[in-house]
Amino acid sequence: MREPFTSPRLPKPKQPYSHGIITSGKQLWLSGILPIIPETGEFAPRVFETQAVQTFENLRTAVEDAGGSLANAIKVNVYLYDTAFHFAMNDIFARYFEPPYPARTTIQSMLRASLIEVDAVIALP
Repeated sequence: MREPFTSPRLPKPKQPYSHGIITSGKQLWLSGILPIIPETGEFAPRVFETQAVQTFENLRTAVEDAGGSLANAIKVNVYLYDTAFHFAMNDIFARYFEPPYPARTTIQSMLRASLIEVDAVIALP
């Protein structure tokens, strides 16, 4: 089960996330996913869109390899080197997740090797 939760007493999210997700059953808790190119083991070029797309592709790969789907994401945490990337990240995020969006937190982090890192909780079938 994966149901979006929106508090009627809080403002409706204007960006791609839900207030929360109500779930039961098996869950996959993923560690931070980085923009590493699987074929080379190297980081994607240090261009935000390139690194963000690689990170979300890696996230999708890990989720699918565990038998899940990004459509069943419960919570996603996005760590950005610079908050100036926030709006570009929203556009890329919306390519990988559809309404009802998972709960999400986006924070600035002093990442050293990449411009973005993502972890997530996924409801599994």
